[in-house]
Amino acid sequence: MIIHIIYITYMLRGRNGEKSMIKVGIIGSTGYAGNELVRILLGHKYAQVVWYGSRSYIDQKYADVYRNMFQLVDDTCMDDNMEELADKVDVIFTATPQGLCASLVNEDILNKVKIIDLSADFRLKDVSIYEQWYKLEHKAPQYIDEAVYGLCEINRDKISSSTRIVANPGCYTTTSILTLYPCVKEGLINPDSIIIDAKSGTSGAGRGAKVANLFCEVNESMKAYGVGTHRHTPEIEEQLGYACNRNDLKLIFTPHLVPMNRGILVTAYANLTKDVTYEEVKAVYDKYYKNEYFVRVLDKDVCPETRWVEGSNFVDIGFKIEPRTNRLIMMGALDNLVKGAAGQAVQNMNIMFGLPENEGLQMVPLFP
Repeated sequence: MIIHIIYITYMLRGRNGEKSMIKVGIIGSTGYAGNELVRILLGHKYAQVVWYGSRSYIDQKYADVYRNMFQLVDDTCMDDNMEELADKVDVIFTATPQGLCASLVNEDILNKVKIIDLSADFRLKDVSIYEQWYKLEHKAPQYIDEAVYGLCEINRDKISSSTRIVANPGCYTTTSILTLYPCVKEGLINPDSIIIDAKSGTSGAGRGAKVANLFCEVNESMKAYGVGTHRHTPEIEEQLGYACNRNDLKLIFTPHLVPMNRGILVTAYANLTKDVTYEEVKAVYDKYYKNEYFVRVLDKDVCPETRWVEGSNFVDIGFKIEPRTNRLIMMGALDNLVKGAAGQAVQNMNIMFGLPENEGLQMVPLFP
């Protein structure tokens, strides 16, 4: 705590001792995750957004794009010139499609500014797997090894003031990994038997106009997509593989689109490796999450629901032992735009700058 206080004092004082804020630039500020970054950072005590980057709305007022920002944000949208931006801010958030961050970043930029990338460009450590699943040539593979996978509850000790790139995890992956990690790590389940059934609201597909996401296409309907091919699959496999010391882990992951704005619900199934009681499984979850502010392990027989985490950075987790088939059913829910994207990115920023981890993120879930 003493270290945090000292570092906060340093960050809030400029070179001449005057008070200053952490200056933030956002590339992709007019997407859903970008807008969520703006909303969260407006309530952050130690950070100020000074660059609202958007290729689609250059020179337009940000509040004209998002009317919820009327009289809160007076700035106009700027371009995605990362070179220029690096001279103006302390940290850059890239809330952009895959491939853009990797195409822009270079050594000069990284020597000036920290980058928190919300795309998948630096999540996977094997560039060939990235290129196979994302069908893109990686433009900056030299930075993959140094990038830290920013799942804070698991990799907190790898994130520090010297970290230059954080790869912010995906929404499905955050839910899936946090739900499964303790049981995989402690050997309660057979990792080769994992099946993940996941459901997401439509904001997870982004703000771009797509026929498949029109109201009449998604309302009163539900569908699986990316069956056997979804790009978050290798990310989940890689991270859970670290938990069980495996580099060959394979699992089944099937996402579904549901007609709601926000939220992800994961239900995961796996074979138990031994007979266990509720208390034993609960003790495993408590070992990893008891002191985690944002992870709420629910009471016995209470199942997570997306409505109880909406608009917040919380993850709700529950589980049920199924003795007939000797399986463990694990469930997790979060808001895909907050803990699944922008909230987790701000959480990473807080760690990088030595701030309290929940600064700007203590939003109570919205209901109704």
